[in-house]
Amino acid sequence: MNWYLPEGLQPRTAPLSAAQLRQALERGTLLTAPALWCDEAHGLHVDLGCCEGVIPRAEADLGVAEGTARDIAILSRVGRPVTFRVTALPAGEPAQLSRAAAQREARDALFARRRPGDILPAVVTSLAPFGAFCDVGCGFPALLPLERLAVARVRHSRERLARDQPIYAAVLRLDEGRRRVTLTLRELLGTWEENAARFRAGQTVPGVVRGVTGYGVFVELAPNLSGLAEADPSLQPGDAVTVYLKSIDPARRRIKLAILSRLDAADLPRPPLPYTRTEGHLDAWQYRADEPKRRVLF
Repeated sequence: MNWYLPEGLQPRTAPLSAAQLRQALERGTLLTAPALWCDEAHGLHVDLGCCEGVIPRAEADLGVAEGTARDIAILSRVGRPVTFRVTALPAGEPAQLSRAAAQREARDALFARRRPGDILPAVVTSLAPFGAFCDVGCGFPALLPLERLAVARVRHSRERLARDQPIYAAVLRLDEGRRRVTLTLRELLGTWEENAARFRAGQTVPGVVRGVTGYGVFVELAPNLSGLAEADPSLQPGDAVTVYLKSIDPARRRIKLAILSRLDAADLPRPPLPYTRTEGHLDAWQYRADEPKRRVLF
């Protein structure tokens, strides 16, 4: 299954000789190279070494031919790697390539070999208010919904992820009828106990405001961990702050904070996602030991 890695994680194909290109056609080998430019007919052009190759519009994305994707899915690949199969080598013309064939092959392998709960590598390809689309193999997309990014909610997926970011995610659902995949990330970022163990009372750390209520301000310390500070109507979700950890109560799963100052969010580096799992399979996940209703079965 590792052969069907996301395009951003696929090893780049070295420049090919004419004989190697012919061999790739005969064997159906999948190749990966950067898309150099897109022509007016929305065909993607790549440098194969011995010659130029072109991926026609209908073969540049599986969703375009099926009517489920817009041409931006093609245009956005310029300057980025694409995985494809050689389909024809017409004399005196560019090699004919198909990215859709690689996507179809990766999709079929995923549905045949994967099941909900399996953890797999992915690459973020686009961000939206409702979630992120991720490449889960040769450019085949899967949806990571906003509410599945972490326990602490955000207003837009760009607050949590960046385009072209490699991540790990677990399969949440496989829709056989529509051939669609839904992912989840939060189960790989640790339980309350695992996240709280990284902090100590008396520390001062940066955080991000995620909720403002009449009784307090919820500040995210990690994607799956927040604490409560005293009410401050001048704050709003998305504000970056420094907080003093007044107390951590494992028995009650509560963290009390004191907000010390505001930060410029642009100056606050985005820390790496704190994974607790990056491979294997999840049968179940429970955020808090005392909350069985939060248990998720795959």
